[in-house]
Amino acid sequence: MQEKLQKILHYLSSKGVRYADARYEEHLQQEISVEDGTLKTLTNNFNSGTGIRVLTENGWGFAATDERGESALEKIADRALEIAQASNKRAKKQVKLAPEPIHQDSFKSPYQKDPFEISEREKIEILKDATLKAKKVEGVARSTGSMLFRKINKVFVSTDGSVIEQQIVVSGAGITAQAVGEGGFQTRSYPSSFGGDHSTKGWEFIEQMNLIEHAPKIAQEVVELVKAPEIEPGEYDIIISGNQLALQVHESCGHPIELDRVMGSELSFAGGSFLSLDKLNNLKYGSEHVTITADATIPGGLGSFGYDDEGVQAQRTFIVKNGLFVGYLMNRQTAAELGLRSNGAARADSWSHLPIIRMTNINLLPGKFTLDELISGIDYGFLLDTNKSWSIDDLRLNFQFATEIAYEIKNGKLTGKVFKNPVYFDITPKFWNKCDGIANENYWHVWGVPNCGKGQPMQVMYVGHGTAPARFRGIKVGVRK
Repeated sequence: MQEKLQKILHYLSSKGVRYADARYEEHLQQEISVEDGTLKTLTNNFNSGTGIRVLTENGWGFAATDERGESALEKIADRALEIAQASNKRAKKQVKLAPEPIHQDSFKSPYQKDPFEISEREKIEILKDATLKAKKVEGVARSTGSMLFRKINKVFVSTDGSVIEQQIVVSGAGITAQAVGEGGFQTRSYPSSFGGDHSTKGWEFIEQMNLIEHAPKIAQEVVELVKAPEIEPGEYDIIISGNQLALQVHESCGHPIELDRVMGSELSFAGGSFLSLDKLNNLKYGSEHVTITADATIPGGLGSFGYDDEGVQAQRTFIVKNGLFVGYLMNRQTAAELGLRSNGAARADSWSHLPIIRMTNINLLPGKFTLDELISGIDYGFLLDTNKSWSIDDLRLNFQFATEIAYEIKNGKLTGKVFKNPVYFDITPKFWNKCDGIANENYWHVWGVPNCGKGQPMQVMYVGHGTAPARFRGIKVGVRK
């Protein structure tokens, strides 16, 4: 396929294009879901195709096909060129591309056990056993479990001379327990909500989750939550668990640092960003404890890869350094507007979509505390765990998050009492400046978020967030009714 792609780029070069690239991708995906010990869905999908991107003077064009023949590739090359020429007539500014070395390389995400070589029966039996164990706990009304596996093979070529082959494997799973009573409907999830946790590792990632072993605990907690009180609204010192903090980082840091969003190209759909260009290297985004990186090089991170979909090598760059805002997520075009090199954030969710600026692994780096030390510093407050819902404005400033459970902390210790329906809210930079401690690397984990939506037409991207539990002072918790 590589030769066909290079041949079609030679054809486009003969037409006088400034730049062109072509991606051939194969996507293999398996999804399994189980409810109360019964298999509900088992799907296996495969698709493949080629996307070609063309830059004429200052206009971009893109077209894609699921056919592999040379005539089909030439047809979409002509189509992409026509779109680029039409776009050029409406161009309002000069398009520059940040320089990038030529890469002729291959990358394979590291894994020990290919999840597609594990039998469907073994996967289903784990989910059946886990959901039945949860359902056995008195008071549990329903238990669900799911697994997702994906294998992506890519070939990328560009008129710059880059030739890159990649294989990325994704594995993920999670379980839930639900209960209903006079106190309402409650859910507990493991290891995280909305499908669990995901990684670019193999079957060994699923084995390490120990889903069956953790099922009884979430079942017992959800039964307890139905009868639990709600938190009296007020300002409290809180600790936010790693799985909840992952979504906090995603919504209040990851999205506002996307430079296309900052420059206004997402305004009509997803919104803008409070991190305008004048904030770069000037805004005190958080306390001195807060350092955030964009790192696509972490083995196993769901946002890890070898090269982005513009052929830019995966990198680790700082976004916030000791509280100071210092960097954006960029593609080659937006990086050039700042006179910088792209940090490799141009990604497409399939061969049929144009690459746009997406998160990689956006990580809150670990601190120096143990979890017990963070808890011991609170006279009265709560440990909030596992996301339940969220809302944030179009500039990513004012936010509200709800978690599945709150554990009471009194006199520096967990009391064993739980509260239901915890909600906390704040304004992004004020919130991060209230962080006075982050747990150390022993508590740090890269959580996989497989459902980040952006763009028109919508693209759903896999991203990651490394986090450890962190403590925040004087946060508004609860809602007066």
